[in-house]
Amino acid sequence: MIKSEAVRIAHEASAVAMQYFRAPLDIIEKADDSPVTVADRETESYIRAELAKVFPDHAIFGEEHGISGSLDGPSWIIDPIDGTRSFITGSPLFGMLIGHLDGGVPQLGLVQMPALGETFVGQRGGSAECNGAPIHCRNTTQLDQAMIYINEAERIFSHNPALFGRLCRIGHTRRMAYDCYPHAMVAAGRIDAVVDFGLEPYDYLPLVSLVEAAGGVMTDWEGAALTLHSDGRVVTAATPELHQALLAQITG
Repeated sequence: MIKSEAVRIAHEASAVAMQYFRAPLDIIEKADDSPVTVADRETESYIRAELAKVFPDHAIFGEEHGISGSLDGPSWIIDPIDGTRSFITGSPLFGMLIGHLDGGVPQLGLVQMPALGETFVGQRGGSAECNGAPIHCRNTTQLDQAMIYINEAERIFSHNPALFGRLCRIGHTRRMAYDCYPHAMVAAGRIDAVVDFGLEPYDYLPLVSLVEAAGGVMTDWEGAALTLHSDGRVVTAATPELHQALLAQITG
């Protein structure tokens, strides 16, 4: 029931977001200088309302409207438009993230790509799929053979130029990117790894179950499991061997 309802709500919420896509929008700058629009807020409001109907005893933590209830038990975590800058510039690479947690531990992860018509979902201890078809990570173990995405490249460079330089020299193929879609592409077997930076819990926790159900590994930069209190530095890799190789590059 949790999976089917999450998929249903994500599909319905996509229509809320898409009515504003590539349309004139007023953009508000939040305290951290990140943009937000009526699309973000209305999409989250729709998701929260639907979750509250079906799971009235579950807490909800959303980027735009905060926390309702206690996150110590069953809860949902939401990023209604992950990639607002993509959304407001007309790029179809924005996503929607919905995760189900129990005691802060990810149990289900869903990535909805409204403009691409793709729905990725994975359950802890279960399988992963895209639009109902099974997906699995690639089996790449060697760093020099890996297709790697570097998310938030300018922030990584500002934080640690030496690390950024190392990341730009590793792998078979490198691309600079943003937001949730590269992580979903690891789960789908399209690329091998993502190094990410400066994320909030609603950016990364909905991805964990998807990546792990597809056979991948997703941790912080120290190799520790991601929690509500992680520092937002994230590594996603298709295999444990590739994950360890990336951690070695990050730690220098």
